Amino acid sequence: MRNAHHPATEELSLPDVMAALSDPLRIGLVRLLADGAERGWGELRAPVAKSTLSHHLRVLRDAGVTRTRQEGTRCFVTLRRQDLDERFPGLVGALLGAADAEGVGGDIHLAPGAAPAPAPR
Repeated sequence: MRNAHHPATEELSLPDVMAALSDPLRIGLVRLLADGAERGWGELRAPVAKSTLSHHLRVLRDAGVTRTRQEGTRCFVTLRRQDLDERFPGLVGALLGAADAEGVGGDIHLAPGAAPAPAPR
C-alpha cells in the first residue's frame, strides 16, 4: 500500500468512479463509509476473503472514491464524499438512496465494538 496514488479532485473520472461503483460489495463499502468516519481495514467485515476485500478497497481508492492512510502496519479508509460531491454533485446521495432502497451491499458491516480510528497526527 506504500505510496498509494489518490487522484486529485479534478482528475476524478466519471467512467472510473462508475466502474468502481458497479460492484455490490463496493457499494456496501461506500454505504458503510458514508457516515464520514475513518475506518481501519481490520474493522470491515464482508463475506469475502481478506485478499478480495483488499482488492475492492484498492479499486475504490484508485478510482478516487476513497482515501487510504497507512499508519505503521495498519491502513485506514475514508470516503472522499466532499471531493465526489464537488466533482459530481448529487452522485453519492443518489447512489446511497438507491442502494438503501434496494438493500444493495447490506452484508458489509463493522466488526463488533469497532470505533472510529484515531485522528491523523
